[in-house]
Amino acid sequence: MNLFFLIKKYLIKNFAGSWIFYTTFPKIPLINPIFKNIAQFAPPLGFFIGTMQSYIFLFLRTNSWSIYTSTLICLASGYLITGGLHLDGLMDTFDGIFAGKKKRLKAMKDSKVGSFGVQSLVFITLIQIACIIKIQNQIIIVLPICLFWGRFSNLFFIEKFKYLSYQKKSISHKKFWNGFKKESLISIIFLCIFITYQLFSITSQAILIKFLILILIGILLSYSIPNILGNIIGGFNGDACGASVVLVETAMLFMYAILL
Repeated sequence: MNLFFLIKKYLIKNFAGSWIFYTTFPKIPLINPIFKNIAQFAPPLGFFIGTMQSYIFLFLRTNSWSIYTSTLICLASGYLITGGLHLDGLMDTFDGIFAGKKKRLKAMKDSKVGSFGVQSLVFITLIQIACIIKIQNQIIIVLPICLFWGRFSNLFFIEKFKYLSYQKKSISHKKFWNGFKKESLISIIFLCIFITYQLFSITSQAILIKFLILILIGILLSYSIPNILGNIIGGFNGDACGASVVLVETAMLFMYAILL
């Protein structure tokens, strides 16, 4: 009974909070969300979003849509599901990085997007389009895991760096952080189940090897990219976390496209 109570009170309610915070989906019925430890559910949610995008892409391709239009709608569906949350962080972060150390936080806080923010969005979007066109039908085993590791990078970010606030009162993942081991447990269990499933379901040895290489690349990038951003910025905030998500996803897509 105590275990069930803890699951209901903390895990389910935090998942409901994560569901609202990271997506534009409606509130889960009959569950009052809390927003204390929601980052732990972001990687599995990313996987779920990537799976939805992949099936949208495959559905359009099987219904005579061109590779180009299918790719664009696939990406647009992701923007719609997340509300562009991470792309906004990407643009603000690059504006801050190129504004210089003294003006960095001010530039990131500014609601107006600067030239470097726009350039980062265009550059990243073009790379993602090119990669999906190259990957094509293998998207179903690639995109979900890329989105998983993109969000997993935030767990490293929160664990290692201090929180940089734009204002005195703001919600911080750091405030309720229980340590990397506890916060990453759900994602690691989820990842192990997924890898086991793929080991038995992927029939092509070449694709299986590439998939396992992609997993290793994800570990490397999800750790190194937030480290680079955190050292440049001097900490983390929502914008930097968003930038880390997008950069890891894009780098993984690019790496896999090169492997093909």
